[in-house]
This record gives sequence, C-alpha cells and structure tokens, in this order.
Amino acid sequence: MSPWAALAQGASGLNVLMLAGLCAVWGRNYLRFRTKHPLGLFVFGLLLLAENALSLYYYLADPTLSAWFATAVPPVVWRATMAVHVAETAAVAFLVWITAD
Repeated sequence: MSPWAALAQGASGLNVLMLAGLCAVWGRNYLRFRTKHPLGLFVFGLLLLAENALSLYYYLADPTLSAWFATAVPPVVWRATMAVHVAETAAVAFLVWITAD
C-alpha cells in the first residue's frame, strides 16, 4: 500500500472520530434548544460521518474493493483522494475547535 493510501485512510478514520463527537454535541444541543441551527449542524455532521464511514469501510473491509484499493489504484488517484480527505480533516478540525470554544 502506498503512503498516500495510508494517509487517506488515516484522515478518513480521524474524520469519523471527530464527526461522531461533533454529532453528539450538536444532537444534544438540538434536544436542549430545539432550534434549526443545531439541527442543521447535526444533519450535516451525520451525512459527512456516513460518507467518511463508507469510505473507510471500502478502504479496509469490503471484500472486493479493499483488495482493489490496496493493489490496483494508481498513485495519482491516491494523491487526489488523500488531498480530499486531508482537506476534510482540516475543515472538521476547525469545526471541532469552534464547537469546543
């Protein structure tokens, strides 16, 4: 496996962890305040969490695609995929920072 693939997988896994925490906070805030803003953040977080969890599943556990990702994906594709996941990680880390503040 290329280092690009490992970085993409690691960023996706980190996104799952951070988004799970954010969804917990945003869901709790919605239940407490019953306003659209925390509901919107919660739904956004759930959808982004689902996208990252599905990516992680395909990278690591799917019997067909995980083998294909490990052996047949060209490095240029992994670099692009890694860039997207790392950009998501930076954005989600920013959301964690402003939510915790």
